[in-house]
Amino acid sequence: MADSGDRREPLAGANWTSSIAVADREATRQLALDLAGELQAGDLMVLTGGLGAGKTTFTQALGEALDVEGQVSSPTFVLSRIHRSRNCGPDLVHVDAYRTDAQGVESLDLAATLPEAVTVVEWGRSLVEEALVGLEGSWLDMQLIDEWADGTSAESRRLGAAAPQIITDFSESEADLVGSPRTAVLRGYGPRWAQPPV
Repeated sequence: MADSGDRREPLAGANWTSSIAVADREATRQLALDLAGELQAGDLMVLTGGLGAGKTTFTQALGEALDVEGQVSSPTFVLSRIHRSRNCGPDLVHVDAYRTDAQGVESLDLAATLPEAVTVVEWGRSLVEEALVGLEGSWLDMQLIDEWADGTSAESRRLGAAAPQIITDFSESEADLVGSPRTAVLRGYGPRWAQPPV
């Protein structure tokens, strides 16, 4: 398994795989803005990547482009947030499955909101696809890989092999604010995503 913070490998059967170089947070946002024009109610998007790889940054920009209500933030402790559309577009359902399993995700009853929403599930790979759209259904899988020049991931650097440290300075550096280069690996499944969207 790649060291990207993802706990599960991509499912087999993708119609295509596209790797997109993303220079920083602004480029991550732009990718979401571009992709939003291709999304519609009923679409499922599964996001994976290490801590700080840009999953929430991507979803915030997606929410902005879809023109939904409320601040899009990580739903880590509430698991799921529904952001209603301000216009006639789809709602945005934002799920963080990091701290749950298939039963926990099933208890959210995402199938009830899927027809009217774009559903984004962080850390949902292999948990939601079959339950929500079936293995013959359609979904997008995007993995954000945050890598340093030497090929190691930012998460493995943060976790590191060094002795444990007590961190007392939580201020953001300029690099934290701008973001680091990453690769977005986008995969399309099912008839809806027979061809890449961007």
